[in-house]
Amino acid sequence: MVSIGIPSFLLLLSSALCLIGVSFGYTPVENYLISCGSSRNNSVGNRVFVADKFYANILSTPFDIFANTTNSSSVSSTYDPVLSQTARIFNGTSLYTFPITKHGRYWIRLHFFPFAYRTYNLSIAKFSVSAQNFNLFKEYQLKMGYDVREYSVNVATDRLVLTFTPSANSFAFVNALEVFSLPDELIPEGARSVSPQGNYQNLWNKALETVQRVNMGNLTVYPQNDTMWRLWVSDDTFLKHGNLAQFVSNIKGVNSTIAGQMQHVAPLSVYGTATGLFLEPKISTNVTWLFDVDPDFDYLVRFHFCHILAGPFSRIYFNVYLGSSLVYENLNLLNVTKGIMGAPYFMDATTSVSGDRTLRVSVGPSVFLDNEYQKSILNGLEIMKISNSRDSLDALDSVPLKRSKVNVILMVGIGIGIFVVVLVGFVLWRKRKLAHTWHLKSKNQFAKDDVHDIDSNEIAMLSTSTFGYRFPFVAIQEATDNFSESSLIGVGGFGKVYKGVLRDGTMVAVKRGVFHSQGVAEFRTEIEMLSQFRHRHLVSLIGYCDERNEMIIIYEYMENGTLKEHLYGSNRPGLSWRQRLEICIGAAKGLHYLHTGSARAIIHRDVKSANILLDEKPMAKVADFGLSKTGPEIDQTHVSTAVKGSFGYLDPEYLVRQKLTAKSDVYSFGVVMLEVLSGRPVIDPSLPREKVNLVEWATKCKWRGKMEETIDPLLEGQIEAESLKKFRDIAEKCMAESGVDRPSMGDVLWNLECALQLQENEQKSGHGSQCSTHINRANSFQASVSTGKFSVGSDDDASRVSMSRLFAEMVREEMR
Repeated sequence: MVSIGIPSFLLLLSSALCLIGVSFGYTPVENYLISCGSSRNNSVGNRVFVADKFYANILSTPFDIFANTTNSSSVSSTYDPVLSQTARIFNGTSLYTFPITKHGRYWIRLHFFPFAYRTYNLSIAKFSVSAQNFNLFKEYQLKMGYDVREYSVNVATDRLVLTFTPSANSFAFVNALEVFSLPDELIPEGARSVSPQGNYQNLWNKALETVQRVNMGNLTVYPQNDTMWRLWVSDDTFLKHGNLAQFVSNIKGVNSTIAGQMQHVAPLSVYGTATGLFLEPKISTNVTWLFDVDPDFDYLVRFHFCHILAGPFSRIYFNVYLGSSLVYENLNLLNVTKGIMGAPYFMDATTSVSGDRTLRVSVGPSVFLDNEYQKSILNGLEIMKISNSRDSLDALDSVPLKRSKVNVILMVGIGIGIFVVVLVGFVLWRKRKLAHTWHLKSKNQFAKDDVHDIDSNEIAMLSTSTFGYRFPFVAIQEATDNFSESSLIGVGGFGKVYKGVLRDGTMVAVKRGVFHSQGVAEFRTEIEMLSQFRHRHLVSLIGYCDERNEMIIIYEYMENGTLKEHLYGSNRPGLSWRQRLEICIGAAKGLHYLHTGSARAIIHRDVKSANILLDEKPMAKVADFGLSKTGPEIDQTHVSTAVKGSFGYLDPEYLVRQKLTAKSDVYSFGVVMLEVLSGRPVIDPSLPREKVNLVEWATKCKWRGKMEETIDPLLEGQIEAESLKKFRDIAEKCMAESGVDRPSMGDVLWNLECALQLQENEQKSGHGSQCSTHINRANSFQASVSTGKFSVGSDDDASRVSMSRLFAEMVREEMR
């Protein structure tokens, strides 16, 4: 892709030099820093916030109300607590009128921290703020915490007017104000638009709101370390797949001379850290960040890059995306910086967000010139909302970007559909209510002892009538000894898992999630999925708790932990070959049931050894359904969805095309089978390079005729040759490059049963070869009975007919 309308590196550098000169500091032409409600000046770092009594001439307000507090202990360490201890309260429309001598772009930062002062509780204040003719926000109400809102506006007159307007029967407040001039070139006059395609003009006359300013590399850059006093938050909470991304910090790799001259664009510490994919060879996937935004607005997005990777990665090419739109194709940082290693570089693009509340930013490897190193990198990101045609930045004033009669008809149809669903749901709810009440009384003593402790006014994330038993939080605290560390049995991406004992003596596993938007979705999905079915090879749901924004799921306790723990990395006892086969068979039965037990398949999406649990026997049960997805309709081949899963287990076809099928689970299960055979992790960075990736290493061993190297030494002398061959063959088929070439989970299950039969036959009589002779016929028969033999809510096996019994009958029939 050719230039996207971004200034070349030399032009950018010369502009920065003209703007900044040789000074590493920044002194605004206009600089108003006000400590509102304060009677004295306050120093914050190297800046002084002036008491607003000294700015009495620029404030017009009906009443002078100064508020103060000594309790600011809850203020984040990001900001100096001295600014949160005082506030100016406005009972009527109030105006700050700042004299302006230099026309141009100005930053406006508003600091808010609610506290109680006499009869005023600032947390219930509701008000609007405008600057010049732009509405910055409307009906704003800050419940708790310290909030800083940042805007920039172009001032073409001799004054900048900031207006606070309380809502009816309410008041306004502010703790501190920052109004200062910006370097003219910091905000461009225009930028390339990627959605819709074209050029976005006249940005200079728009107001901007900083939605996110992010430092990649999993590190936060605080205002005191930025010459423009900006906060750059860490990117880890925005990553869509944290397990796919890698962080790097190499401050010394930044060209300090150029970075110093560009430090008002972004500080050196931003360009010295990065997130991307650059440590693992030949892994071709995107690194993606997700950001919450208001729909029906345009956004200016600034990407910051700096090539700080050493070694063989100097010639990497990668692509940059906004949503599904390509921003820059085949970007090579050495090309755009004229060969200067470690030179900072940034580029701007705009995009429209319509309907969706999420803005997706991605960087991914390019296939340019058969790129040897499939790498990508991003150092920093800024997202700024652009004021709309109503000169507003508030969501209440959003202007739908597309309107049509089709949309109206669609909305009417959706409305009717929702009404019907609600009506049917209400009828079902009434039918289930009595049964659910009985369940509450009989299932747990807390139903009568502690259920009154739940706040009746609390809005729960889930309906108890839909998803089963809702435990009160106090019951979970008691069961886990208040989540004591001695009860901790596991830690994962969702949160921590504790061992607990209910009052009736039932042993349970309690998974306590960390509250965030993505976690809520996974929490709800897991409960929905587990509430639909019961099966002996799927972990059973006992209940959940969503009080106080908690996300807690209670399962049956699995005494022997995870399959992963028995294969490597713990002091759990090892497994025999027979046990490993039986565990694989159990897990395959659970997955087969998911894929065929209802009209539409349930795709697990996170099949791995850590999500296969073992009871005391040990019998395998598949767990962790937070990423599960309902499969395609009967007339469709796949579900188009964002990529989710665990690194090393992800179906490469799903990764590239974002098309999910049940065969994606089959691929992941094939990787698990390799783990079972080798007794080592899927990705092990401690091993030599060629052995790091288990799948790639096993492939190389096959080419070299040295497959014995992939076998766990603990299994030496245990595996019969025919059983091993059958196991390897089906694992290889599971990991076929194309999903259509992979077997179904029913086929996998049958072949695993065959491998077990072969193992037993060869050990007893040496006649195991009979099994492999008839496996195709077995597959054919299995295909005809696999569908329709399941009952949702049943505790039976995946099939009402034992697979091993069916196989034995077929062998006997053939022998006759």
